[in-house]
Formats: sequence, structure tokens, C-alpha cells
Amino acid sequence: MTGRIHSTESFGTVDGPGIRFVVFFQGCPLRCQYCHNPDTWEFGKGREVTAEELMKEYDSYKEFLRSGGITATGGEPLAQPEFLEELFALAKKKGVHTCLDTSGIVFAPEEHSAVDRVLRYTDLVMLDIKHIDTEKHRILTGAGNENVLAFAEHICALGIPVWIRHVVVPGITDGHDDLFRLGEYLAGLRNLKALDVLPYHDMAKPKYQELGISYPLPDTPPLSKEEAIAAREVILSGIKHALRRK
Repeated sequence: MTGRIHSTESFGTVDGPGIRFVVFFQGCPLRCQYCHNPDTWEFGKGREVTAEELMKEYDSYKEFLRSGGITATGGEPLAQPEFLEELFALAKKKGVHTCLDTSGIVFAPEEHSAVDRVLRYTDLVMLDIKHIDTEKHRILTGAGNENVLAFAEHICALGIPVWIRHVVVPGITDGHDDLFRLGEYLAGLRNLKALDVLPYHDMAKPKYQELGISYPLPDTPPLSKEEAIAAREVILSGIKHALRRK
């Protein structure tokens, strides 16, 4: 079996615990306005590889990755579930920690057997919740968040540890009420192990220009680290409020 990937990174430090071998899958159904990897959007492009080839590449770096493992990111890895399952199965045979970085958007509550086969070999999920409000999520990404939240609850029921990621974009995802509501929602995830609140940046602008794509947020300023910390505190206050109410 082969899959389509955009690229790999040999020493990833922000894509899960430890130092990791990161595989960027090609193809994504979302069109997030702040996406910094627009070159991973189109399906059918990228490099065609086998899971065995990727594991050989991992093996060439494994002496430096003992505290980490393999992270599948994108694009959207779950858009190629059979290939991802094969990659993670091979990794687990070698005792390698597996991390899935996903938006959860392709999860279908009515039929998710292919996703479940991937999750059998998944040690950690990094779930990017773009917006807690489904209509604002649709404006931001092109799709509502119903499948995303269903996926969050599914992996919670399975007991798979999750790290939640949330990008704070000025004027779009930084509203106090939305952040607080996100926190209230996260309080219900018993498998929550970490919360990463990431500041929006516009460093991808040159990449959009190279691809001939209009940058969706030309006038949106980057968010400062201090503002991201403040946003995280609002989310945490929502978590605490919901837990006290329970």
C-alpha cells in the first residue's frame, strides 16, 4: 500500500512528546483561513511512499528519537486511514510511540470503522479545535465542527489521551465568551492531558504568494505571546467553572 505525503521532518519538537519523526500527509478537506501549510491541501499531489519506506527513514534517525516517536500530521492524516493504519501498525511492532495530529473533521459518527482501526495503534491524539461555535467554525474553515466534537467524544470514550490545540486569531477566535465556552467543553473530556494555546502568526504569507493564492487574513496582526497566555487563562477558567458546577 502507498500513501501521499508532503514531506517529513526528522527532529520535530512541537508535535508531541520528545523529539519526533514527523510525517506531513498530503491532502486536507478544510481551508482554514490561518493555515500555514496551504501546499498540503490538494489531494493526489505530494510524494507517493510506502509505510515501510517511512519506517526505514525513521530507523535512520531512531538513535535521536528514543524519547519521542512518530507523529502523523498534515494536511489531514485521517483522510488516508488505511495507509495511516499500516504506518502506525508497523511503528507499534517496533515499540515506537505514535501520535496523531488531526482536526477530526473526517470522522463520521455513523461509520468510523476505518478511523477506529487507526486508533487501535494510536498512543496520543493531538486534536486541533479551531472554534467551539459551529457556525464560526464554518466561516473559519469551510465546515462546521460537529464531526470534530464527535471525534473528541469518541476518543474520550476509548480512553485515548488527547492534547487539545487551539490557535488564537485576533478578531476570530479570541472572543472571551467563545474561549470560556471552549473551556467548559474541555472539562468533559476525561482523557485531556494537555492544552496548547497557540498565537496566530502570518509567516505563511510568502508561501501563499508562491502558490498564487490570496492570503485570507491580510490585515490580521499576529498575536503576542502574552495575549495567547491570557487566552489560555480564559479557557482554563471555563474548565474550572464547569468542574465546580459538576
